[in-house]
Amino acid sequence: MFSAVRQASRSGSYALRAVRTATPAARLGRPTTFVRTLITKKYTEDHEAVVYDDQTQIGTVSITDYAQSSLGDVVYVELPQEGSEISQGDQIGAVESVKAASDIFAPVSGTVQEVNATLNDQPGLLNKSPEEKGWLCKVKLSNPSELEKLMTEEEYKKHCESDH
Repeated sequence: MFSAVRQASRSGSYALRAVRTATPAARLGRPTTFVRTLITKKYTEDHEAVVYDDQTQIGTVSITDYAQSSLGDVVYVELPQEGSEISQGDQIGAVESVKAASDIFAPVSGTVQEVNATLNDQPGLLNKSPEEKGWLCKVKLSNPSELEKLMTEEEYKKHCESDH
């Protein structure tokens, strides 16, 4: 019985090799164009995060998981206006929870391209998925070098540990 299974699996592997070698040589030699996109995630001392895509120059702003857990159940989110110009450090919105209210500050300068309108009806997304589905706004950065002033993930973790 086992020898028949072994034989069947061997014959299957020969068939796969035959298919692989039958690939036209022209397809293998075709040059491929790769576009390198650098995604950078940085943090503020006020517990905002920004994920920056250097190809689109768009930064997606959110609050951190640490911030949402400190706030408790979020019941209301105030977002910036689409098209508004913001500067690093400006207040761009607010989050209200059952425990507290907290201002949201711009981690970077630029133009607000899009806001997460889903948060108007579902503010609890900030608790469930603060840095993914619960993002706040997308900003076209006017000065990407501002990212250098923000903290890396390691620096942010140390900052949170020192808050306790």
